[in-house]
Amino acid sequence: MTKIQGAVIKEQGVTFAITVVKKHILNSQMQCQQAAQSFQPLFPGMPVVLMGQDTHGTPSYWGRKDIVNFLRNVHPSRIPWKEYTFN
Repeated sequence: MTKIQGAVIKEQGVTFAITVVKKHILNSQMQCQQAAQSFQPLFPGMPVVLMGQDTHGTPSYWGRKDIVNFLRNVHPSRIPWKEYTFN
């Protein structure tokens, strides 16, 4: 079983998922695509955005541009994080 930190958000008519990944994953387009695909079964039909944080806790996002642009203006503490478990 794997546990991840994530959230489902509905904003401006778009429902999407955010999952927390290790920051180095965001440095590789291929790793981002693989990670997003691996989370897709947890969040069927939703775009998946990945979030990594640097050592200062500053978030970086990968995913659909409109969602990433929206999230840049949202403090991570305002995101309704949950722990998800999957096999």
